[in-house]
Amino acid sequence: MYRKVFKRLFDLIGSLILLPIVLLIILIFGMLIYLEDKGSPFYFAKRRGKDGSIFKMIKLRSMYVDSPDLRNADNSTYNSPNDPRITKIGKFIRKTSIDEIPQILNVLKGDMSFIGPRPITVNRPLSEYDEKRKIRLLVKPGITGYSQAYFRNSISQEKKLKYDAEYAQNVTFIGDLKILFKTIQTILFRNNVYIDETQVKGVREIEK
Repeated sequence: MYRKVFKRLFDLIGSLILLPIVLLIILIFGMLIYLEDKGSPFYFAKRRGKDGSIFKMIKLRSMYVDSPDLRNADNSTYNSPNDPRITKIGKFIRKTSIDEIPQILNVLKGDMSFIGPRPITVNRPLSEYDEKRKIRLLVKPGITGYSQAYFRNSISQEKKLKYDAEYAQNVTFIGDLKILFKTIQTILFRNNVYIDETQVKGVREIEK
């Protein structure tokens, strides 16, 4: 019952309550982003949602306009404290996760949930998905999830996918509450903001 009914109800109520704050944050940081390099304050990323459907995930832009899309060998997003693609305001909104806040609009729309596996990229066709990638698609992607809350960028992409698949098979109200509180703790203490580079090998650019 929680997974099929109440989870969506909580998402809808929560996103409506937070909407005024979200719009204020977007206004303030959107202006700061624009003033730095005169580009759009938003970044729209194509992601796979529940059952493999494709949607546009909304983020506040943290990189300079037309920055290359760099990926680690395991297809996870390249993430480094010295990344030259990141703007000055971008460094701050990434550390504080403010760049993720517009995704509450995705939650309101129904593309995402507050809690769930982080949205996966569309670079790989569904026909090439292994079992854990398929299992993740049984639930809506989330603004935060088990891997994001407990590990953020400190483990490899494959480990994240494994933990997220386990979450998708065991969605509970208590489990979601634990993830929510752990996420708050992780953000406040800025834990695991950058990926452990010993977990990945090589960096490549994705063609747009």
